[in-house]
Amino acid sequence: MVPSAVFWGLVALIGTSRGSYAHSMNPQVYPRHYHGCYGDIMTIETFGAPCDINNLMNCGIHGSEMFAEMDLKAIKPYRILIKEVGQRYCIDPAIIAAIISRESHGGVVLQNGWDHRGQRFGLMQLDKAHHPIGTWDSKEHLLQSVGILTEKIKAIQRKFPTWNPVQHLKGGLTAFKSGMGTIVTPEDIEVDLVDDVIARAKFYKRHGF
Repeated sequence: MVPSAVFWGLVALIGTSRGSYAHSMNPQVYPRHYHGCYGDIMTIETFGAPCDINNLMNCGIHGSEMFAEMDLKAIKPYRILIKEVGQRYCIDPAIIAAIISRESHGGVVLQNGWDHRGQRFGLMQLDKAHHPIGTWDSKEHLLQSVGILTEKIKAIQRKFPTWNPVQHLKGGLTAFKSGMGTIVTPEDIEVDLVDDVIARAKFYKRHGF
């Protein structure tokens, strides 16, 4: 659960900030309902952000959508860039937007592109072990990050060929955050992070990503 003071601080910060990247391409170039090569997220069931005794209001699908909406203003300037990179790698742009929302709130909580511990970098928060390239909100950063995400999905496809497409996508999302070594059984991909990302992605799909 996000502590009350931190939560409302995020509300204020996200509501008044936006990323530094601006893109002027015509948004109509990219089809609104493009969903890439890894299934239609709108058909995937999700529980949203996790709920527990200390977090009964800002959780579930409502909680995920609430945070996604808070981040929408900061992420909108990247929409065309996200769609361009999504099509390059055949990844649903809404998934990219959802990861950006969950990991960096559109970049507004970063310090010179880094998280508060100095371990993860950029809009999609790549671990420094990946040797991030480009500036934190650049096309180079998104190309590298989404490229790694697709590599993880394909690695899951190879490792678990009998899994279905939804499991492959969920496995890739899990591996992007936690590494391949954490995934042994289907239960390992039914994690809070994946449910939250899918719920946010559905929100962003409905808002033009």
